[in-house]
Amino acid sequence: GEEINGLGELYVRKHPKLRIRIVDGSTLAAAAVIHSIPEGTKEVLLIGKLSKVAFIVAKALCHRSIQVVTVKREEFEKLILQLPTSLGTCLVLSNSYTPKEMKPSCLPVQLWVVGDGLTAEEQRRAAKGTCFIPFSQFPPKKTRRDCVYYSTPAMVIPKEFENMHACENWLPRRVISACRVTGIVHALEGWKEHETDNVVLDVEDVWRAALSHGFLPLPSPLAV
Repeated sequence: GEEINGLGELYVRKHPKLRIRIVDGSTLAAAAVIHSIPEGTKEVLLIGKLSKVAFIVAKALCHRSIQVVTVKREEFEKLILQLPTSLGTCLVLSNSYTPKEMKPSCLPVQLWVVGDGLTAEEQRRAAKGTCFIPFSQFPPKKTRRDCVYYSTPAMVIPKEFENMHACENWLPRRVISACRVTGIVHALEGWKEHETDNVVLDVEDVWRAALSHGFLPLPSPLAV
């Protein structure tokens, strides 16, 4: 945890000759969120407690020229510090939970990328048909029947992965959180660096590595 041990950085500092690798899994979790964003999206609302995953997602979306909207000044100011000056225009502070999106008609009214602390009151402000895409480890409490809730960042395990049925009780069978997948991929690839604190691996490299080892993205609930 970030507040408990700096996403594992405490162990690295206390044991500089550590022979195992500490992996917080943030990069692949962020990649799973990014690849959940439907193609053609022009704008998302980012809300909830900011985390390392949130910063990675926001930066990646801005790099893709997707506008990231926030409704709280404190969150906006924290996010803007993480972005290069050239991407600053992609981050917007809004006083509305329902920003207008220029979108193809096949997309939902809104996409909300959400973290811990998303309240029922905030969910009530979402337009009908809004898609909630969590970047948190635990899923938000669903309060809207007229909206779509994506899974938390997770991947389907390879067929060759035997004797594995269920890991987290909020995920389907043979699906595990992306942060756990990262540890497996890290070991299979033989990567030497730790992924702790502010260390961020290349998002697309980690995503491709996971796919190459047979892990699969979850089907979009929109497709279902």
